[in-house]
Amino acid sequence: MCNMSSWNSGCGCGCGGTSFRPTTMTARVLEVQCCSLLVCDCDTCQQVQVNTDDACCYRVGDCLCIHHNGAMTNSLPPQISATCIHRR
Repeated sequence: MCNMSSWNSGCGCGCGGTSFRPTTMTARVLEVQCCSLLVCDCDTCQQVQVNTDDACCYRVGDCLCIHHNGAMTNSLPPQISATCIHRR
């Protein structure tokens, strides 16, 4: 589901903390898990774990547009939390 209004600037606590820019990733699904997808970012060829409650709606090989707030963990694989996902 797309909830574009969930994008905001700052951390939401009013402290003026780090702000992220809404970002869109085009990626191909490599694995589908319970609440996440492992995808290959088409621009960087990097594997990324996409956390989403809607993971079961997608299949290996799907090409997706994944919207997220721009935050990415410094882990292997890096992780993002999707705000909106749709097929290309």
